[in-house]
Amino acid sequence: MTDQPLDFDHPPTDPVALARNWFACADRESGQPNPNAMTLATVGEDGRPSARIVLLKGFDERGAVFFTNRQSMKGRELATNPHAALVFHWDQLERQIRISGEVEALTPEEDDAYFASRGRGSRIGAWASRQSAELSGRSELEDRVREFENRFADDEVPRPPHWGGFRVSLDRIEFWQGLPSRLHDRVVYTADGGNWTTQRLQP
Repeated sequence: MTDQPLDFDHPPTDPVALARNWFACADRESGQPNPNAMTLATVGEDGRPSARIVLLKGFDERGAVFFTNRQSMKGRELATNPHAALVFHWDQLERQIRISGEVEALTPEEDDAYFASRGRGSRIGAWASRQSAELSGRSELEDRVREFENRFADDEVPRPPHWGGFRVSLDRIEFWQGLPSRLHDRVVYTADGGNWTTQRLQP
C-alpha cells in the first residue's frame, strides 16, 4: 500500500493496513528521530490519568505492542485497570493516530525474544532500574548498574521476571489529518464483532 491522500469521505475498510501505511510514511518522511514514539495514557487506582512517551515495538491486527518494567507506575496502573490510550503525532506530516483498547501482557516467549534483541547495556539497565521508585541520587543507580554488570560479567543477561511487553487491542482507531484552515479531517474506526464501523468526525 503506497502513501496517498486519504479520502475521508470514503475511507478504506481496513484500518490496520492504513495505520501500517502511515507508520511507514512517518518512518520515511517525518524527520523525527523516533517516529514510533507514542503517548501512552493509563489510569491509576485513584481514577487519575497519567501519560508518558514509549516506543511502539510491534503492530498488527491484534494490537500495538510496547515493553516496560511491569513494576513501574504504568505497569501497576495497567494491572489495576487494563485499558489504555495511545497517541502518535507527526508534526511535519500533520498527521495523528489515536488508539484505545484493552491491554494484555505478552507471553514469556515474546518477552524473551524481544529482550534478547536489546543491547547489553539496555539489558543491564532493565535489572538496575527500579523504574518509578524514588532515587536518592545518580550514584545509587550507577552502583546498581555495576552490581549487575559484575553479576552477569561472564554470562548472557537474562530477562528480569518483572520486565515484559503489553499489547493494546484495537478497539478504536482514529486517523487525523491537519489542514491549514484548522478544519481538520478525522475518521474513527470502531471494532464491532470482527468488523469495523466508521464515522467521520467534525474537527
